[in-house]
Amino acid sequence: MPKETGRKLIAQNKRARHDYDILDTYEAGLVLMGTEVKALRAGRASLVDGFAQIADGEIWLHNVHIPEYTEGTWTNHAPRRRRKLLLHRAEIEKLIGKTQEGGLTLVPLSLYFKDGRAKVEVALARGRKTYDKRHALAERDAAREMSRIMGQQAKRRG
Repeated sequence: MPKETGRKLIAQNKRARHDYDILDTYEAGLVLMGTEVKALRAGRASLVDGFAQIADGEIWLHNVHIPEYTEGTWTNHAPRRRRKLLLHRAEIEKLIGKTQEGGLTLVPLSLYFKDGRAKVEVALARGRKTYDKRHALAERDAAREMSRIMGQQAKRRG
């Protein structure tokens, strides 16, 4: 069987970019069971309620839903079990320091296969207040409107 290359997106947490200010992102490996990998290869996962937490010098991913593999037997996995993230020690130490600062959390942004291995993109993020969310939406709409008008003007000239 040929070796898989490239990046195949499985799940994305679009809500996270709306609810949080993303300060920094990290790519981490996942410790998975065989049936979890098969369920992911089928393209089934949800990051909606997911978050990462540091415990005993390790980072754990909580509430990420990977449904049971339909062809699995008694060896099937629990859909919302906690999963260990694989990061370099220096990255873990850096994250421990920043999350203990206060107000910062670890949120999964996307789950994907990179060269055949399951990876998760985790973001160091600060929660937004409701008025910040409205302000961000207004800025994005204004930028979209501006680029639309610029495009119309360019078409008129050309």
